[in-house]
Amino acid sequence: MEGDLIDEVVHEPDEAFVESTNVRAFMREYGIEDYDDLIERTTTDRGDGESGVEWFWDELVDYLGIDFYADYDQVRDDSDGPQFTDWYPGGELNIAHNTVDRHADLEAANRNRVAIIWEGEDGEVREITYHELHRQANRVANYLESAGVETGDTVGLYMPMVPEVVSILYGCFKVGAIAVPIFSGFGLDAVATRIEDAECSVLFTGDGFYRRGSPITLKGSADDAIAQAGHVKHTVVFDRLGSSNAGDDEDDGPAAGVEIPWNDARDAWWHDAVESQSDEYESKSLPSSQESMLLYSSGTTGTPKGIVHTHAGVQTQCAKELHFGFDLKPADRFFWVSDIGWMMGPWTLIGVHTFGGSVFMYEGAPDHPNPDRFWEMIDRHKLTQFGISPTAIRALRKHGDEWLEGHDLSSLRILGSTGEPWDPESWQWFYENVSGSKAPIVNISGGTEICGCFLMPMPDQPLKPCTLGGPGLGMDIDIVDRDGNSVKDDHERGFLVTRDSCPSMTKSLWSGDERYLEEYWSTFEDLWDHGDWAQQDEDGFWFLHGRADDALNVAGRKVGPAEIEGVLIDHEAVNQAAAVGVPDDTTGTAVVAYAILEDGVDESEELREELREQIGEEHGKPFRPREILFVDAFPKTQSGKIIRRAIEAAYTGEDLGDLSSLENPDALEALEDAR
Repeated sequence: MEGDLIDEVVHEPDEAFVESTNVRAFMREYGIEDYDDLIERTTTDRGDGESGVEWFWDELVDYLGIDFYADYDQVRDDSDGPQFTDWYPGGELNIAHNTVDRHADLEAANRNRVAIIWEGEDGEVREITYHELHRQANRVANYLESAGVETGDTVGLYMPMVPEVVSILYGCFKVGAIAVPIFSGFGLDAVATRIEDAECSVLFTGDGFYRRGSPITLKGSADDAIAQAGHVKHTVVFDRLGSSNAGDDEDDGPAAGVEIPWNDARDAWWHDAVESQSDEYESKSLPSSQESMLLYSSGTTGTPKGIVHTHAGVQTQCAKELHFGFDLKPADRFFWVSDIGWMMGPWTLIGVHTFGGSVFMYEGAPDHPNPDRFWEMIDRHKLTQFGISPTAIRALRKHGDEWLEGHDLSSLRILGSTGEPWDPESWQWFYENVSGSKAPIVNISGGTEICGCFLMPMPDQPLKPCTLGGPGLGMDIDIVDRDGNSVKDDHERGFLVTRDSCPSMTKSLWSGDERYLEEYWSTFEDLWDHGDWAQQDEDGFWFLHGRADDALNVAGRKVGPAEIEGVLIDHEAVNQAAAVGVPDDTTGTAVVAYAILEDGVDESEELREELREQIGEEHGKPFRPREILFVDAFPKTQSGKIIRRAIEAAYTGEDLGDLSSLENPDALEALEDAR
């Protein structure tokens, strides 16, 4: 990921756009002169003994109009250290009040505004207003109480991406239940592990969903997971495929009549369990530190980590990031490609709905029925923000520029990305072809652990390809060496850490404090180690170089896989790349690289050697790959992340472990055949 391209500012917002942004309005309000002053004011000590972090998170509540039922006594209590900071103690609030109740009030201007625009893969479109969402969330809340769910109980969401998933999430918030979103693409073991760990007594699921034109059933997987995990006493099934009509003479659609397993003692259809409930409910007033969600990380080793989020934490963080980083305006239509089971799902909903905005949701595959599905939906629905993973963009770019032709994408104001480092060529393609070189790419990095971002460019900033801008507002972020010394201003690569807490930082792990402290606070004293390699260049732009624990240690020298991959993708013949480390008798570890070639490019030994030499020139001879193998696809999650450990295991023949999040298992066979 080095070279001339990354050192060049390619996006320079015009003055009119800069002055129109929400972040500039905030700066004018508080007399903040420039970006450096903004970061200093919100993330460091202000010189008068007051913490800039504390000042910012206090001001933010009133500035963004976040409602508390009861005022907090102080911004935070960090007497037990940053590891166990109590944010907004004494305060009471409810996320559901801020995201739906107040917008649906009889006198509210947003009452009849569209809260959700949903499109199914089959082309069905539904629009749900705040008034309708409010009534449905109330019905969910009343159902949960009828099922014996109380404050602090856990409720599982193993759901297809349908609008009802939003009312389920908000219904959980209303009664004080802890929502446990579970990715709809997970298999038996992953679902069962989460249900068992969280001890969910109620599980919401669906009969299935559509993927690449075919119905995918979900209920059977839910039943198998319940049988393995136990705990679930009530299962509510949403009818997406027409399964409740099984046996009827009338066919209501291509999947109507699909039969699914049923347990009369435990199962109930959504329309019987929820739609029959009263649509009136008063959301509970809950302490700031009351748990709101249990999000499981998709870690590569060990059992999944149950990350505990609070009502005050995710409410303030998600709202802050959508308002400032993504410059959310009243008329915007926000689309981030995600499942409710990933952090970005709840992040999008809570952030946008805090301000009465419209969220666009899509059910299916990005290239069905054709590779222009996203571009067609952006055009037709006039979407204004579009977030996606770099891997997904690389896959769409492979289909060719012609699929963008004929689609008006001028409604887009902001592009977004997260999940992994970019390569400059793909970043440029996204910027130039999708935004017409006008919209900034707000490339963010944080994680499930904070339901938000450590690094985030502001939309009024100039951008270099692949940059993450700098620290998010209110986030005291640094880059340190192995001894914990800051190397940020020396422009050296080091470990991404945070020196202070933020409201949305997990209050611990569901399994207890011991693992929480070991995972995040044991590497450096009083520093949160996020596990990423980061670097600030001489112009102040921050970049990531991949996971530190993915480092390729060749003959005592280290480089991140993303850096090898970036060199490969820079070559005109390569569309996507993956690099892994494998055992080597001489150097300890050797690099093996896989590449997906551009259409029309033929595999050859000459190309392999050319790519090896290019990597050697960029990173040194020890990092020239032992092998470069050509494949047609990489194993990925449904959110578009390449699973490197699966690639490594396919090469070495080791146990692949839990791959329940894998969308395309056929890719593993192709990897093995490529050897």
